[in-house]
Amino acid sequence: MLHDDILNLQRKKRIGLMGGTFDPIHQGHLVTAEAARSEFSLEKVIFVPSGQPPHKKGLAISSKEARYLMTVLATSGNPYFEVSRLELERPGKSYAIDTVRYFHSQMMEGSELFFITGADAILEIVTWKNVEGLFDWCTFIAATRPGYDLGALREKLLKKLSPHYLQKIIPLEVPAMAISSTDIRERVRNNRTVKYLLPTEVESFIYKNDLYKA
Repeated sequence: MLHDDILNLQRKKRIGLMGGTFDPIHQGHLVTAEAARSEFSLEKVIFVPSGQPPHKKGLAISSKEARYLMTVLATSGNPYFEVSRLELERPGKSYAIDTVRYFHSQMMEGSELFFITGADAILEIVTWKNVEGLFDWCTFIAATRPGYDLGALREKLLKKLSPHYLQKIIPLEVPAMAISSTDIRERVRNNRTVKYLLPTEVESFIYKNDLYKA
């Protein structure tokens, strides 16, 4: 599968990466990825489920295969979306720098790589491994909710990053950003409806496999 990814990337020019635990993947992720694809004319968006996310240390998360299958189910209807097993098959902790380095190395010269994430995650970017390398190899698309204070975001980032790096963070307003995986897990745990918050196929998978119950 990874070999096929390489062949495809060598024919592309602008690629989006969306990493995450995807526990579960929901409409907010999908709307954000599609908005980024359209806004930045991306050839495709590759979803990369985390193998061992370092920021989730000590927290219970669903199995790799469950999260991978949910991501495949959620994205299968969009021909511009793909799912990579890169982090799932790589041993050790999953760092964004390793993933970005891999995809960057497979792309044709002159191609562009965009890392799609939420504005809240961007604020923690200085704690990420080799943050300078990330900015050298990709542009960040920071998804925000409508009404999000971009001025405050910029001020906070200026305290942590140089103006040179700040230029490589582009905000993108996405209406569905209010949806969260944490809220969905809590709803399932408390027998509250999650309908329309995530694809029907993913909702069915969660109940069929008894995920997120206490």
